[in-house]
Amino acid sequence: MTTLERNTIQLTGRSFLALKDFTEEEINYLISLAEELKAQKKAHIPHRYLEGQNIALLFKKPSTRTRCAFTVACTDLGAHPEYLGKNDIQFGKKESVRDTAIVLGRMFDGIEFRGFSHELVEQLAEHSGVPVWNGLTDLYHPTQILADFLTIKEQIGHLKGVKLVFVGDGRNNVANSLLIGGAKVGMDVRICTPKALFPSKDMIDLAENAAKETNGRIMITDNIDKAVHGADVIYTDVWVSMGEEEQFEERINQLLPYQVNRNMIEKTMNESVMFLHCLPAFHDLDTQVGKEIHEKFGLTEMEVTDEIFQSKHSFVFDQAENRMHTIKAVMTATNSRN
Repeated sequence: MTTLERNTIQLTGRSFLALKDFTEEEINYLISLAEELKAQKKAHIPHRYLEGQNIALLFKKPSTRTRCAFTVACTDLGAHPEYLGKNDIQFGKKESVRDTAIVLGRMFDGIEFRGFSHELVEQLAEHSGVPVWNGLTDLYHPTQILADFLTIKEQIGHLKGVKLVFVGDGRNNVANSLLIGGAKVGMDVRICTPKALFPSKDMIDLAENAAKETNGRIMITDNIDKAVHGADVIYTDVWVSMGEEEQFEERINQLLPYQVNRNMIEKTMNESVMFLHCLPAFHDLDTQVGKEIHEKFGLTEMEVTDEIFQSKHSFVFDQAENRMHTIKAVMTATNSRN
């Protein structure tokens, strides 16, 4: 990070709960910082900005990428990560969220939370007295979107004006965060989903207001041809979020026409269109869930075909790696001791 950026962008002590709380300049700063930290990592240059600190990693919802990204990021930055799973801390059962937050804030220098309730992570931030970072809630997934933006910037060179289309469940946490985050950085964001799965009015209003300030554009539509024409990025996610498995049949019926496949890619009229997915993805039968869906509904692929997932358009593993670099940037920028 440059001296100029340190002097002009001050995020010290702030929590990172949702991209709606950050300006275009602040989001771009975090991405630029992630680029610098990634370059240092690749060059084996030490960057221990959190030397001697202790970081609590609270997981009420399991995750491969989020846990690994935060753990490695902490270690590279010189901090000690302490993993606390859903059976280690029982918010609201034997101790209130407020009391738990205060105790954790007295012992740790920062707290990551991944779970269901967004209200819970807000309470942690309100009462802990240390930076709190949202690793995912039912409403937002901001660390994922920073990784997405870094991946797009690496391939396209910029974010402003990029045509990003999310196809799938337009109300989930990734769609919400892409909608608002994309608007914040001046993208042309298109949510392509059945009308029954359109984002909430509150989310659309937030995005439209942000887009007015950045010259971004917002489109919410169920028309696939209209949404994907000229797209730079096609993005999808699983059709059913964790904890909603009973909805598979309904979502398959709703979203099968929105599967990312060769036909959709060709409709973009862009040979260089990127495909992104936050993972895990159901693109083959190499998972237990995939086999169960095949037995029950006859599908061999769901939200994306294996052909596209494995194609030159796919940058999903760059995304996965970039979770670590952007999480490093968030922790470094907001750290109260820097």
